[in-house]
Parts: sequence; structure tokens; C-alpha cells
Amino acid sequence: MTGSVESASGAGPPSSRLIALSDAVFAISITLLVLELRPPTDTAHLARGLAELWPSLVAYAVSFLLIGEIWADHHLMYSQIVVHDRVLLFLNTLFLMSVAFLPFTTSVLATAFRDSQGERAAVIFYGLSFGVGSLLFNAIWWYVRRGRRRIRSDLTARQVRSSTVRFLLAPTLNAVGVLVGAMVPPLGLVFFVALVPLLWLPIRAVDPTSGRATR
Repeated sequence: MTGSVESASGAGPPSSRLIALSDAVFAISITLLVLELRPPTDTAHLARGLAELWPSLVAYAVSFLLIGEIWADHHLMYSQIVVHDRVLLFLNTLFLMSVAFLPFTTSVLATAFRDSQGERAAVIFYGLSFGVGSLLFNAIWWYVRRGRRRIRSDLTARQVRSSTVRFLLAPTLNAVGVLVGAMVPPLGLVFFVALVPLLWLPIRAVDPTSGRATR
């Protein structure tokens, strides 16, 4: 019954299965982050034990909000795509693989700062993990906007350019965060914390239901 949606070559509008799989990976990844949070075993000194959890709490909050922001941009991008094919499916699968890896990098970051060992390597690893994901995200956008055959025809050149610039912001800032973390690991962590409100700022795009410029 998919013949009405997809051509014989496999091309067609982004399917509900593609979106459902993507949302499921995001949901599972963002939920797995909480596994890093383990309650203190010494309840006689509970306040101190909770305070010592600050690396895990910070890593959890930052990763949760950053993954949530990636999900929001993924939703925005796919609202602009009207045709998908096997290349797009493959690129999206690679991107989802990077998303599913993020709970592990979050755990590494939290453990390093909690043990006060390996912070530099942990911050670099953390930044590179998000950086790889953002590059794969941009690879998807580059592929679908090439020749404008796979994106909505009503998108203006300015709107496409606005999305392109916005999507390139993440890998650029991740690279800066890696460099800062390589020099001063605690400052690198602060940098990634500061990324959260910056990346959540509204951007100009197209609301598929109204055609108005929105996030």
C-alpha cells in the first residue's frame, strides 16, 4: 500500500515511520540520561551526598536540554522536507546513531568531573560527540536543499539560508567548546552550559501549517 506514497525508486514525502523512529530514538536517549543519576548511599550525610552529585546533575541537565534542542531542530528541518529517498534514510540513520551515543558521553563527562580525573579528555570527548551529530545533521540539510528538489517549493531563498546558518551554528560552537575544554576543562564545561540558552533562541523558518516565519 506504500505505492501511493512512494515511487518505485523509494522516493516520496517523509514517511510517518521515519519520523516515528527518529522521535523514538530521541525519547529513549533523553530518558537514558537519568540512569547516570544514582542516589547517595550514605543517608546519614544526605545533603553532602547530594551536593557531590553536582557533576552528574549538570551533565544530565545540559545533555537533556541540548538533545531536546536537536530534536526541535530535527522537527523543524523535516517540516521543510517534501521528498525522501534511501540516501536521506541512510543519513538520518547515521544521525540517529550519534544521538543514541550521547548518554554514554554524558556519563563519561559526569564521571570524570566527579572523580576529578580525566576532565580534559572528557570535555573534548563530549564536545566531539555532539559535534559529530551536528555535522551529520547538517549533512542531511545539505543533501535535501541541494537543487531544492526535496524541500518545500514555497520556501524562499532567505528562509533556506536562515535555516542553513542556524544549523551551522551548532558544529561551529561545538568546535569552540572543544578548544576551550582542551585548554581549561572546567571552562569548557561552562561553555557547554552556556550553549543551552543560545541554541534555544528562536530562528526564522517556516511553519508548515501556516506558512509564517517562526521557529
